Amino acid sequence: MEYLYSLENLTEDDLDTGFFVGWPNPPSLSTFYDILKNSTYIVLAYDQDKSKVVGFINALSDKVLSAYIPLLEVIPDYQNQGVGTKLVELMIEQLADLYMVDLLCDHELQDFYMNKGMKKAEGMMIRNYKYQSGRLY
Repeated sequence: MEYLYSLENLTEDDLDTGFFVGWPNPPSLSTFYDILKNSTYIVLAYDQDKSKVVGFINALSDKVLSAYIPLLEVIPDYQNQGVGTKLVELMIEQLADLYMVDLLCDHELQDFYMNKGMKKAEGMMIRNYKYQSGRLY
């Protein structure tokens, strides 16, 4: 497994199609690629043998004070092998000089993130599920 910090030399064809399991309206591959391209920071888990991105984490940041981690995804065949843990660790390293790094997650994932040094917090959110597959242009 190789961990990459950019999309350099990668195209939509390099993204595995197994992401966003259980999403009623998952993003298309082109929207997924745009999510990564437009993120402030990314870390990609790249399987050289299959020439595919099999995991990713992204962050949006002002690069001064704060960052928000909206997505961490690992395709099912690569879960429970330490890929997600490594992605989180590498992202936290990139964001280590910022005051605040926030994310929202489901209750059952809180222990995973606590084991990576994060603390439980309360938050608020809006979810427009009609746009779950991406903004309509």
